[in-house]
Amino acid sequence: MSLRIAVVKGDGIGPEVIPEAQKILEHFLTDADFFEVELGLARWEKTGSACSPEDIRELKGADAILFGAVTTLPDPNYRSVLLQIRHELDLYANLRPIKSGEVDIMVVRENTEGLYSGIEEVGEERSTTLRVVTKAGSKRIAEKACSLILERNRNHPLVIGYKGNVLKSDLLFRDTCSEVASSFGIQTKAVFIDALCLDVLQHPKKYDVIVTTNMFGDILSDVCGYLTGGLGMLPSANIGDKHAFFEPVHGSAPDIAGKGTANPVAAIRSAAMMLEYFGMKGEADFVEESIQSVIRSGFLTPDLGGSASTAEFGSRVYESLSKK
Repeated sequence: MSLRIAVVKGDGIGPEVIPEAQKILEHFLTDADFFEVELGLARWEKTGSACSPEDIRELKGADAILFGAVTTLPDPNYRSVLLQIRHELDLYANLRPIKSGEVDIMVVRENTEGLYSGIEEVGEERSTTLRVVTKAGSKRIAEKACSLILERNRNHPLVIGYKGNVLKSDLLFRDTCSEVASSFGIQTKAVFIDALCLDVLQHPKKYDVIVTTNMFGDILSDVCGYLTGGLGMLPSANIGDKHAFFEPVHGSAPDIAGKGTANPVAAIRSAAMMLEYFGMKGEADFVEESIQSVIRSGFLTPDLGGSASTAEFGSRVYESLSKK
């Protein structure tokens, strides 16, 4: 049976970068069935629903999802599409690799709890968001992080990013991660997240796998974008026990949408992460080698100091890949 890949272009620059990533997948997954699912702001403006139960059923029927970006309105009636998908598909592990030269860090972000729990009360005088940390949620994200530590085999401790001196819920997260790591025979180092954000920029080569809560993981991985050249370079995978979802970190970037200048590297790297998820690590490595070859040639998008368009850069990567 051929693979079924859901493609969600979404809003903003999503429709510009996702076709470049899809071309890469089609090159390797020749028998796969690619089908589009329309989600996001444009869909909400037309129908009043950014993501329906039927859309969720379609996504659940896919072997993997390639996702572009969606705009989330500051409107209490607009439910975040990403939060809805993460919760409905139970995509609890958000993997965000940071690679550049000798830097090779994996940020493992808990993806369904924390401040993104979705439990909120919005009012004119007072609004609240409930920060949820559970033993079960902390345990399974720690297990994922520990499995990556063993897989990467770099003899580094598991770094736990937390803020337990202020947020007492983080003590449960820290202690659970430490317990799980101990059962794997892995040492840990717990670091306050604000200090960690600074130190990872100053001494990135001493880090391997970092596990942290939802909001902290979102912020930390964006901070780490500085090490790679910007958010346009960062891919991610959202992994659960039954489903997998791959998306660039950069978001919808409405300020450059429609200009054809967005960097497609993050989307293409997300496609490479999907290939690795399917057991095609060699093919994923070929994709990264092709990206690096194009960058070394000086053919760059505006965010990296060049003038290449999204499609032009994507085509160069595809051409380089086709020669391998």
